[in-house]
Amino acid sequence: MTIFSKIIAGEIPSYKVAENSDFYAFLDINPLVRGHVLVVPKKETDYIFDLDDKTLGDLMIFSKRVASAIKKAIPCKRVGVTVIGLEVPHAHIHLLPITKESDMLFNNPKQKLTPEELKEIATAIAENFELC
Repeated sequence: MTIFSKIIAGEIPSYKVAENSDFYAFLDINPLVRGHVLVVPKKETDYIFDLDDKTLGDLMIFSKRVASAIKKAIPCKRVGVTVIGLEVPHAHIHLLPITKESDMLFNNPKQKLTPEELKEIATAIAENFELC
């Protein structure tokens, strides 16, 4: 069982921003930028392109809704999307509110946010997700 499966199951706490029967979105606790969200399928699959076509399509549609909520909650020009997939063997998408392309560089220093800041960001995104 991956760390993401444990988060989905509630065994490890997270800052959830959105959820439905198939997907779970939560804040990265070591974010590149404020509002950095991970979107994962609830069904544990290592590699994103091993997902069946319907699940992959639905994951992207769910991620689009999450990105819309991020853009409403976090000042940014766009919400960038990337799939790297080496750090955890569970398919996932990174959504990052960006003002410049270099905001997407994973070798940038990670943000240091307090639990209170993370909760505030998660709440703002979650509230906007409900409106989407």
